[in-house]
Amino acid sequence: MVPQDTRKKGIRPRHAHVGKIVHPQDAENVLDTGVNLWFPGPQSFTGEDMLEFHVHGGNAVVSSILNALSTVPGVRMAEAGEFSRRAFDNDKMDLTTLEGVSDLINAETEAQRKLAVRQAHGELFRMYEGWRVKMVQLRAQIEAYIDFSEDENIEDGVYTQVCLEAKKLADAIRAHLNDKRQGEILRNGVALSIVGPPNSGKSTLLNKLAQRQVAIVSPIAGTTRDIVETTLDIGGYPLVVRDTAGLRKASSDVIEMEGIRRAVEAAQEADIRICMVDAQQALDCTNKPSDSFLQNAEWQALLDLPHTFVVLSKIDTLKSTDGIQAAAQAWAQSQRINNRIVPISCANMFGWESLMQLLADDIRTAWGTSIAQQMPLTKTRHRQHLQQCLEHLDSFESIGEDMVVLGAEELRGASRALGRITGKVGIEDVLDALFSEFCIGK
Repeated sequence: MVPQDTRKKGIRPRHAHVGKIVHPQDAENVLDTGVNLWFPGPQSFTGEDMLEFHVHGGNAVVSSILNALSTVPGVRMAEAGEFSRRAFDNDKMDLTTLEGVSDLINAETEAQRKLAVRQAHGELFRMYEGWRVKMVQLRAQIEAYIDFSEDENIEDGVYTQVCLEAKKLADAIRAHLNDKRQGEILRNGVALSIVGPPNSGKSTLLNKLAQRQVAIVSPIAGTTRDIVETTLDIGGYPLVVRDTAGLRKASSDVIEMEGIRRAVEAAQEADIRICMVDAQQALDCTNKPSDSFLQNAEWQALLDLPHTFVVLSKIDTLKSTDGIQAAAQAWAQSQRINNRIVPISCANMFGWESLMQLLADDIRTAWGTSIAQQMPLTKTRHRQHLQQCLEHLDSFESIGEDMVVLGAEELRGASRALGRITGKVGIEDVLDALFSEFCIGK
């Protein structure tokens, strides 16, 4: 089934050919006019012979071509991720590259896309494979030392040199692991928790951020009892925002108290925190409702965590916003708050740009800058295998020269742990899980 106009002159590999696409069982039945590209293996995505049809995207056109292809003996629909799996089986890709392709397909923000492209282009593979190759070389030297240690052709100090090189590898892997999970955070989304007393505008802020009604907004205290979550794009970075139950000291409602407990827990585990305080209550000395939030030691501890900002909400309810920033700073000093203070109004968008810029700058500084310099870890699976590799290297370092056979076994375990990351050994279960996430055929 090829464009009709190319039958006589033939199809040249990796050249675009335009023509009528006809039914393989009926040459008079023209299905569409399109482009085909012929990729003979092994110079193709999968390493096998491939033919691509570029056709018009209407449902009827695509359906007619798929139905026509199904009449060709041996032709069937590809399974989810089958093209990528064949590419892996034919050594066209390693496992980290495939994971990068999967992340690229699922990327929702610019930061995620950039990270996925780097991994899909083999940046992680080159680093991990370089370590693995070095490990194999060290193993070869140790094996030679074991077999020919009494041979005069073996140089003195071979074991010592291997130990030094193994330590360099361990230090490099340890530094790679000590990344504060920046790659995983960017891949999965930076977690932001909105906390504060009841009716301080937490749910309203979440709805404004999401630009839709995610959480119920009500003047009744305790409306939000469980954690409400949505994912956003802030300055090109993925942000997972969680609205939580209002924090207050006591409640007769058992469900609300469980919501408060979860709110504190979510805030402690978050990467960024926004503590909301009603501006009118905070700046009016005759009102003290919000002070209970600041006087509770457990809640006060949230303000001491890094990447925590205080937002004075409902600025539009004040008589005047003149000098609001100075008034906010004075209030913060009186409460011994050292966090960045941002006065906002979700009603008239006062201070909105300042808040968005603050969040984007904080995310970029904390998680974006170092990633631009070195490809980070992006999956928990990688971290686990690298930790196993490091354990083997540390064990090797503790073994003396008189136990060199045990040392060789530790190096073997270290190289196998690295091999599991790139797909060299023991990864069938990982492949099954990975390809199930791909779209059909990719």
